[in-house]
Amino acid sequence: MTPSPQPPIEHTEPHGHNGHAHAGPGPSDGHPGGHSDRPSDRHSDGGSDGGSTGGPDGHIPGPSHGHGHGHGHSHGHGPAAPVSKHLRKVIAAVLIPFAVAVFVGMVVLWPGGAPGHERTGVGFDRQTQQGVVTSLEQVDCKSVNAAQVPTTAAPSTPEGRQAQAEQTGECKKATVEVASGPDKGRTFVEVVQPGAPRQLEDGQEVVVAYAPDAPRDLQYSVIDVNRKLPMALLAGIFAVAVVVVGRMRGLFALVALVVSFGVLTLFILPAILQGSNPLVVAVVGASAIMLIALYMCHGLTARTSVAVLGTLVSLLLIGLLGSGFIDWAFLSGNTDDNTGLIHGLYPDIDMSGLLLAGVIIGSLGVLDDVTVTQTSAVWELHHADPSMGPRALYRAAIRIGRDHIASVVNTLVLAYAGAALPLLLLFSIANSSMGSVANSELVAEEIVRTLVGSIGLVASVPVTTALAALVVSADRPGSPAGAPAAGPVRGRGRRRKR
Repeated sequence: MTPSPQPPIEHTEPHGHNGHAHAGPGPSDGHPGGHSDRPSDRHSDGGSDGGSTGGPDGHIPGPSHGHGHGHGHSHGHGPAAPVSKHLRKVIAAVLIPFAVAVFVGMVVLWPGGAPGHERTGVGFDRQTQQGVVTSLEQVDCKSVNAAQVPTTAAPSTPEGRQAQAEQTGECKKATVEVASGPDKGRTFVEVVQPGAPRQLEDGQEVVVAYAPDAPRDLQYSVIDVNRKLPMALLAGIFAVAVVVVGRMRGLFALVALVVSFGVLTLFILPAILQGSNPLVVAVVGASAIMLIALYMCHGLTARTSVAVLGTLVSLLLIGLLGSGFIDWAFLSGNTDDNTGLIHGLYPDIDMSGLLLAGVIIGSLGVLDDVTVTQTSAVWELHHADPSMGPRALYRAAIRIGRDHIASVVNTLVLAYAGAALPLLLLFSIANSSMGSVANSELVAEEIVRTLVGSIGLVASVPVTTALAALVVSADRPGSPAGAPAAGPVRGRGRRRKR
């Protein structure tokens, strides 16, 4: 029996108020999943495909309320997780205990500040003050006893050629004034040889080291230049660029960055110096940074929670692989002057554990990017086609993940290679074979760091994609009560507020 056609219904109330999108006449109560082909049933700001198309103001048309006028409202508040309350409870049941455990771990391991020690005057462990070059004059190197010819240096060697150049060259005699500390206003003389890598200029701000046990004329010396102004300006440009492009999300990202550095400097570093296990401290600190940064930047949503779970699983894998291969390869973590100084000042620190902690913290930043991107890809694919099941979502999103893997791994390897470029140049000058270079502990540390981190990044893609596909397809938001869950809804169904 063919039902009689219904006349078009005109809406008498205005459509221009913000925050609402009006749907056309909805289906009858007996056919919740049906749709109408009449032009009067369609608005220009709505689609016939389940209300997936928004209006000009970015809001999504709602479903009919089951009344004759079919007038629906929907509020768009930005992308979030279209999951049911039950799934949110499941996610919270996993993440809340994890967050509590991280908080308890920070309380238990929280240091009272870095332990004090007597300064050795070696490397970074020196008393420093600010200074400024007040005058600069050219002098003969012989007149200031700066020319030193090694007794065994032949003119054919680089040392001998440099010494001969200093014998006949001109040096710079700089008068430096101490600009901070108890000796503020005191001046001393610094001689700069012609072949020195750091040349001074008149009026230049410098960093001076103070050696209290040295003779008075030799207590102060220039060890570096003051770069605070250009570094602060560059940081300001970075912050402005992030806020201008990212707006509020960029601002939250900067706040999360400050908090991350706070956790690193106030918790991780002092706790390691006080003798706590570096691996445990790194896991707890990295987890705290992960929770704060992800939720602050991306919101307290199910989507972010899935990214947190994927990052956590990947960090555990990196920790297990790093621990196993650092022990198997007998990597001590004490390979240069800086690590040797740390071990000398704090012999109780586990240097191999410190190496593993560096691997975990170094991988965290790239892991956040990968997991958030993969989770967003799954959510957007589900939004484009709600009929896709978990397998279809996984297959579609993993194709995006493969491109991400290729670019991220290449970036990570090149970043480590760029940091170790001077070391690689030394091996190239020595004509060392690739096997000999890789076997040296200094290079082996970087290889293990790179490969373990890359394995964790590669594993994070399928893990996060699978978790996101299972969560986002676990229910079908947008289906009215009584409608079949299988297959897409063809009427104007209300999209669940996400």
